[in-house]
Amino acid sequence: MKKVLVLIFALIFALSVFLTGCAQSPPVNDEVKKTENADAGDAEVLEEVTIKYMGFSANAESGISLDTLKEKFESENPNITVELEALGYLDYFTQLQTRILGNDAPDCFETNYENFIAYADEDLLANLDSTVSSTGLDMSVYNQETVKAFNLNGTQYGLPYSFSNVVLVYNKELFDQAGIDYPSDDWTWADVDAAGAAIRALGDDIYGYLQPIQFFEFFKVIEQNGGSILSEDGKSFTVNSQENIDALQHMIDRVEVSNIMPSEAQMGGMGEWDTFLSGRLGMLITGIWSFPTFTSDATFEWDIAVEPGNTQKATHFFANGLVVNAASDKQEAAFKWISYISASEDVAKFRLENRWELPPTLYEDVLAEYEKVTPPENKAAVFKSLDYLVTVPKVVDFNQMVDIVAQELSAAVTGAKTCEEALNDAQEMLESKIALD
Repeated sequence: MKKVLVLIFALIFALSVFLTGCAQSPPVNDEVKKTENADAGDAEVLEEVTIKYMGFSANAESGISLDTLKEKFESENPNITVELEALGYLDYFTQLQTRILGNDAPDCFETNYENFIAYADEDLLANLDSTVSSTGLDMSVYNQETVKAFNLNGTQYGLPYSFSNVVLVYNKELFDQAGIDYPSDDWTWADVDAAGAAIRALGDDIYGYLQPIQFFEFFKVIEQNGGSILSEDGKSFTVNSQENIDALQHMIDRVEVSNIMPSEAQMGGMGEWDTFLSGRLGMLITGIWSFPTFTSDATFEWDIAVEPGNTQKATHFFANGLVVNAASDKQEAAFKWISYISASEDVAKFRLENRWELPPTLYEDVLAEYEKVTPPENKAAVFKSLDYLVTVPKVVDFNQMVDIVAQELSAAVTGAKTCEEALNDAQEMLESKIALD
């Protein structure tokens, strides 16, 4: 177990998640009812219990606090006291790993999708199937992709907490200057290339498109071209398929050939968001968590569309989940807490009002209000993108896989290797170092 756990570290995307404000009890299936004693004298006296919860979304860095939510929960569950511990994302998984190895892990905690796989594989998480059934938690209120993210081999080990997806963000003013139509939700790579070239022609320091060439974009771009990291049965790597080689070559050609995408040198040390906000970039592939920053800082009009594909659509989503420690002797109370902060409609409303990541629940009135908040005008693209979500491969040695592929992508970007050489080398290393079930 230690060997695997040592690999568990936080990856990219320092994603913020909000949970503060009013909350209500999670929905319960109508078919499942809790019985009460008719005779008040027979009323059950519930044992008082204190549970420990640790998370990384609500902390001093994000400016979010779960205190109000904790108070609401405790008022509805007077026998349960919740002790909150909030850590920064960069330190979180190292601290959690230390706690697990020292048999001092909290009763329930937050995790991201990538690290969840290793925890579940090592039997560190409680099986929630029977608890979901006995409590009557209505799983149909969730976006089912978020539910599946925390299900391993048919067993539900976690509840979804939040998720974000990725869209195409574009500068409307640069499109107007170039005299071209705005992106639509059915755009393809060819449309991006054509529009990017028209915008690139506006000036030496103006670029049409930006999509980082790194693992978390690559795994999704190859899906858009009919490729994949793993075989369909998940038992072998397919990194060096022709579809993948062609996709990587297309990404690099956008920098080296058409130059619709700026190189690192041309970006001059600026980040992706800053490059977009500078007004020098026509289109950017990025997450919906960018909306608050772009709304407050952009000096031009912008909007979004579904991310373009080639042979098919595919777009990434990032998920955070809530799990119960398998070693905890307070699993029932811990589940009550995580289901409360996962499925509450009031929390979903507060989250969307404050433009945090999407709640995993699908309350129609809440999502309708979310669509009304602009910019972007095309909020419908956020939900349309849900039809094309793809998740990163479920590999226990996830971090090692990412490192191997990232190393070879870098070699291709710098020209040290051809795309074919880089992906052939990645395939060989993955097969030699990572065993798939």
